Amino acid sequence: MTLLTLADAHLAYGHRALLDGAALSLRAGERVALIGRNGEGKSSLLKVLAGLERLDAGELQFAATVGPARASVAQEPAFEPGHTVFDAVAEGVAQARALRERFERHEAGEDLDRLQTLLEAHGGWTWEQRVAEALQRLGLPGSAAVDALSGGTKKRVALARALVAAPSLLLLDEPTNHLDIDAIEWLQELLVRQRGALVFVSHDRAFIDAVATRIVELDRGRLRSYPGNFAAYETAKARELEAEALANARADKLLAQEEAWVRQGVEARRTRSVGRVARLQRLRTQRAERREQLGRVRLGLESGVPPGRIVAELADVTMRFGDRLLVDRFSATLLRGDKVGLIGPNGAGKTTLLRLILGELQPTAGTVKLGTRLQVAYFDQMRAALDLEATLADTISPGSEWIEFGGGEGSGRRAARKHVMSYLGDFLFAPERAHSPVRTLSGGERNRLLLARLFALPANVLVLDEPTNDLDIDTLELLEELLQDYEGTVFLVSHDRRFLDNVVTSTIAWEGDPAFGGRPGLWREYAGGYEVWREQRERARVAPPAVAAAAAKAPAMATAAAAAAPAAARGKLGYKEQRELQALPARIQALEAEQRDIAATLADPAFYAREARRAGELSRRHGEIEEELMACLERWEALSNR
Repeated sequence: MTLLTLADAHLAYGHRALLDGAALSLRAGERVALIGRNGEGKSSLLKVLAGLERLDAGELQFAATVGPARASVAQEPAFEPGHTVFDAVAEGVAQARALRERFERHEAGEDLDRLQTLLEAHGGWTWEQRVAEALQRLGLPGSAAVDALSGGTKKRVALARALVAAPSLLLLDEPTNHLDIDAIEWLQELLVRQRGALVFVSHDRAFIDAVATRIVELDRGRLRSYPGNFAAYETAKARELEAEALANARADKLLAQEEAWVRQGVEARRTRSVGRVARLQRLRTQRAERREQLGRVRLGLESGVPPGRIVAELADVTMRFGDRLLVDRFSATLLRGDKVGLIGPNGAGKTTLLRLILGELQPTAGTVKLGTRLQVAYFDQMRAALDLEATLADTISPGSEWIEFGGGEGSGRRAARKHVMSYLGDFLFAPERAHSPVRTLSGGERNRLLLARLFALPANVLVLDEPTNDLDIDTLELLEELLQDYEGTVFLVSHDRRFLDNVVTSTIAWEGDPAFGGRPGLWREYAGGYEVWREQRERARVAPPAVAAAAAKAPAMATAAAAAAPAAARGKLGYKEQRELQALPARIQALEAEQRDIAATLADPAFYAREARRAGELSRRHGEIEEELMACLERWEALSNR
């Protein structure tokens, strides 16, 4: 059944058309990811679908079953003043609450059987549990006042309010922003299980792959549909862009031929046909109306003065705030060129650990030794200092029309200059927007401006706190390439799993969850990105205690070995070592499976009566496997660190 139909939709702000003859249909149960460049109009389209904005022209029709059963979460949600978080989230189940209140009052003449049927259909008996679960999953304090919350927490409150409503059509604008990885994965599972249709704007590629059944791209005012996941979209989009470029080249060639013919001498003008002149006019009109594919962001990053080989060395670092233990006996050696991702739930202490690593906080116990000649640039600090009334040009280069790159003392390079208009153009800001105030930018455009400001600074250590929020996918992919090629050190706090996997070389993860054998303040370092850490965490959950202990010790041992080894040892692996590294995970998995089988056999008391001699052999083999596992884990860590 078709829930909504959008036909020949037009919407413009000023001279720019956000929707230009766009069309869309949505069927029951579909989960559509709406993607596109920053500023293309995705949020405006969601507002149209939510009934918050009207089209300039076109038609939007809903099925009768949708009616008011729509819920939306905007980028900047609004709430009733004076409400607590619980009250705000409970607005999503207002109908269920009202039905139960009517049932409990059971006024004279009320049809209780019909009322009970409605109550059960809307989940009225369990609305408190639904609200409490949403609060718990999204880490929200139910008794807190909404007015006192930060913007990110308010976004989570609005998300909880929409989810508990269980609407037939759910509209979400960047739902993963400000959520930690556990909350994102919970949200994925919830959205996949829900019965209603879903349209969501997101640039989180892993989230899109997990949730979407179809991808719709808003591109130059038109909506293009791509069935399947994000990988299928990328393949289809590449073919489309190639065909479009070829068609545009042919049209330009034909236009040039017709222009040359019209401008020929007197003999040609005597014999030219009215039809060819009319065709030339049509070609000129089509060329003028063609909306070109937007350019790509051109990013460049100055790595500043080279620091020493060691950036920071932490030994048994502990950090307490009152009775709260955030970091417990953490040790690591971080070297020049490392790209380190920090993973953990909101409030676990990622920022605290980062400040300890950079020497901005003194630990309660343990020591932190910093390297020499560190030039640190922070993404989060600039976000807080962004002046919404300043122009784009003044934000990038206050008081000057030029930006200088490099040339600092000790860099060995001459300074290069670039005009601020040209620099803003590298980040897809048109020259006429250079003197516009920052408040006119969309959320994604503001983040792109912050990156432009960050990259104008010389730095050999980058600290990026959630840099991916609101960035479009093209900019994300280019930022990944930039950070991969960056010669300095990167500390990345992010909940974007795909971005972490594509950028970081090692991960410092919070492992204080008791379900995985953790303790308060426990942090561990792993080689690789999010997926490597997730696999090892799952292995620790099911592995015998001795193997879990071996897995826990291996990263620390590998870190110590890496610190003692010369820098040259961190180069590329040889062919045999690459083959060995590829084979080690399968070897570890086979050993663990063998050990589980032996443990299951030895757990049977009847086995000892049947095969006493073999029981002794299996017991010895069980111990040998533990030693082999330790050796394999240490070897895997050593090769991975290189």
